[in-house]
Amino acid sequence: QVQLVESGGGLVQAGGSLRLSCAASGSSFSNLSLGWFRQAPGKEREFVAAVSRRGDETLYADSVKGRFTISRDNAKNTVYLQMNSLKPEDTAVYYCAARFWVVSGTSADYGTWGQGTQVTVSS
Repeated sequence: QVQLVESGGGLVQAGGSLRLSCAASGSSFSNLSLGWFRQAPGKEREFVAAVSRRGDETLYADSVKGRFTISRDNAKNTVYLQMNSLKPEDTAVYYCAARFWVVSGTSADYGTWGQGTQVTVSS
């Protein structure tokens, strides 16, 4: 059974940067595709970025392309989300999610979720 724990959220000014981490416990990390999603108050959860098992394929939402970078370290069982040039509209709870095998940008494809970490961007 895989468990995910996010960290790295916080309060940052617009234009600043944060790096989120998601540590996975359990076996078979290298068989997992991993994604980041976010949910702002009053809004539905939305896709942010995803990375394939080997890290050779990445997906991004249009709203974060060129600003966010997803990466993974299979030796550390960890996936990262580097967020640069943050905007107030990036404010949300960010969730890490995992699924076996094929990378996906659809939340319904993911069966394992972390508890979330709050990111707040002030203007």
